[in-house]
Amino acid sequence: MSNREIALLRLAAQRIIGPGFGSAGEVVRHLTAMQGQDLPGAMISTALRTSTVDRGLVVEAMNAGEIVRSWPMRGTLHLVPAEDLGWMLALTAPRVMKSAARRRVELDIDDRRLARAGELAVEALSGGRALRRAELIELWEKDGLLGEVGRSYHLLAHLAWDGLLCFGPYQGGAQSLVLLDEWVASPRQLTREESLGEWVLRYFRSHGPATIKDFAWWTKLTQPDIKAGLAIARPHLDSMTADGAEYLMDPQTPDLLAEHRTDAQRMLLLPGFDEFILGYGDRSAALPAEHAGQVVPGNNGMFRGTVVADGRIVGTWKKGGTPKNGQIDAMPFATFTKSKEKALSELFLALP
Repeated sequence: MSNREIALLRLAAQRIIGPGFGSAGEVVRHLTAMQGQDLPGAMISTALRTSTVDRGLVVEAMNAGEIVRSWPMRGTLHLVPAEDLGWMLALTAPRVMKSAARRRVELDIDDRRLARAGELAVEALSGGRALRRAELIELWEKDGLLGEVGRSYHLLAHLAWDGLLCFGPYQGGAQSLVLLDEWVASPRQLTREESLGEWVLRYFRSHGPATIKDFAWWTKLTQPDIKAGLAIARPHLDSMTADGAEYLMDPQTPDLLAEHRTDAQRMLLLPGFDEFILGYGDRSAALPAEHAGQVVPGNNGMFRGTVVADGRIVGTWKKGGTPKNGQIDAMPFATFTKSKEKALSELFLALP
């Protein structure tokens, strides 16, 4: 199995090509978690996987309580299905909070400060109320909880790891904070073993073909936990080998690609932080190593939007330029023909 074929299969598995989902909630449930650090980009990524390519569906899902945003893994914001956030945090949050203990000391965040921040949040949000991030931070500032740079972010993340807060409804161009147990009326109750098995299965169904190392990087779960999850999920997955490495995926993914191969080979525009890139520890199937620095300049963690052709990333893009070029500033790794430049403008104008 070549790198090109792996990349094409991933386009199908992630539903970037093929039949889109009927709602944004279905998209996020399929992928289980979608990078959400850049919320506008995450909304585009979600909408691109719907049948109508409608960003409004993402807003509807947020406001209906189907999609929430929190820090379920890697210490990074993700969009997740509301009903799944609880069991995901149960698996990951204890280790994340332990790893953040040193930073808490550096910021002089003790148990008293954490408890007070939680009390103020509960007082402000109880009864189904929602606050913008800046509004909650202002409450903490007035109470004397802040001062050190970075303290507000850490307080917010800790309360989210602890299952108190999450980002819910979309208001005024951003998601507002709510109390998790009020906003999510029916959280799924899974045993630890069930949670591990489901997470492994859903990852490889939506991201495969991928390796166990990819999954370990994506979730940062421990090796014993991954082994336990694999024991449950493996019978439902297909296995194949490329360059001596085992890849797991949904048995239906090859048929899905075969049906939509022509679409998979066409040029595509994806926003920065899309799961087609961020879903894997090893991105070489889609991104040639010599061009990785052009997607993440200086390895600074900020991912540019990508131009994909035949499953491979062939350039980056950003909003800009002139009306003549469709307001897109595209930067090829090699060159774009005039016809491809025109296609890029059309793809940009069609983005949700």
